Amino acid sequence: MANQVHVRKDSLDTTQLVEVPEQELAEGAVRLDIESFSVTANNVTYAVIGDAFGYWNFFPAPDGWGVVPMWGHAKVTESKCPDIAVGERVYGYLPMASQLDVVPGRVSAGSFADMTEHRQPMSPIYNQYTRLAADPEHDPAREGERMIFGPLFKTGFLIEYFMRANDWFGAERVVITSASSKTAMGLASVVKQRSPHIARVGLTSAGNVDFVQASGLYDVVLAYNAVEMLVQGASVSVDFAGNAALLRQIHETLGDNLKYSCLVGATHVEERGAGLRADQGLPGPTPTLFFAPDHAVALFKEVGPEEAGKQMAESWRTFLKAAAGSINIQRLSGLEAARTAYLETLGGKIDPSIGIVIEP
Repeated sequence: MANQVHVRKDSLDTTQLVEVPEQELAEGAVRLDIESFSVTANNVTYAVIGDAFGYWNFFPAPDGWGVVPMWGHAKVTESKCPDIAVGERVYGYLPMASQLDVVPGRVSAGSFADMTEHRQPMSPIYNQYTRLAADPEHDPAREGERMIFGPLFKTGFLIEYFMRANDWFGAERVVITSASSKTAMGLASVVKQRSPHIARVGLTSAGNVDFVQASGLYDVVLAYNAVEMLVQGASVSVDFAGNAALLRQIHETLGDNLKYSCLVGATHVEERGAGLRADQGLPGPTPTLFFAPDHAVALFKEVGPEEAGKQMAESWRTFLKAAAGSINIQRLSGLEAARTAYLETLGGKIDPSIGIVIEP
């Protein structure tokens, strides 16, 4: 039997741990035993906007329920694919579960894509699995950091690439909400490295101000109740919170000085992603949703996958140095621990200085 954590799509704090009968492995398929995955605010975002962006479609569940996608490591325990051997380890998009069957295609020394039929309509970025034996980014000692920060960091990298490609819309500073979140920290690090002329302003809850300041990634850190203290001047905003009231306050405070309003995910779940729809009646630019896979494709087309990989790897190493010591990795065993960690993250109860890794 395999195990999965199911989440009610219309009630994200309703969950159940279920057993799923193992099916006979299909011809050409590979069975992965899931070794580890991280639980972060990114996974909450997948759930909050799961219907709108198809995140529930990757790992099917009974009607009304869904399986939240995770990023992590897995080992091949059974293979009917001649190109993939039992015992091989991979990194990629996994369910909150103990097991996953995939159908490898476009196999190379370093990766393969899951060609399972129901996954093909979704972005190919999420269907790619890295083969760790030939992965230059893989560091056995930093697997925890890769799971916790890696996907989020790449989103931050792509936001900076998009802004820089547009000359930062004429802005001289970027205002970043949920500044303690891992994606925000990744963005701040890349801006510091690749666009050092752009000032980085972090907005966070009062309780996280000290943590965000200690990261050294921001020039200015403000609590949410001090938004009116934002310096007037050409700015762009990157909103990770999805909090409609906060987004409105930023727009009203900066007015015509706000040159671009970028929406990324939703970490304030009580708003149910309301910030993603708060584009009516706001002063300044219309908030625009950022979908990282589309920008990854644009980057690959512009510079090629190899050069894009080099740039990301360079920025990733810089970020790891900056983030060293900021996160205490907490390893927990079992899917019940995963269910609890998901619920605590959903409820905003996880200390930003703690990174959760689950070993099912």
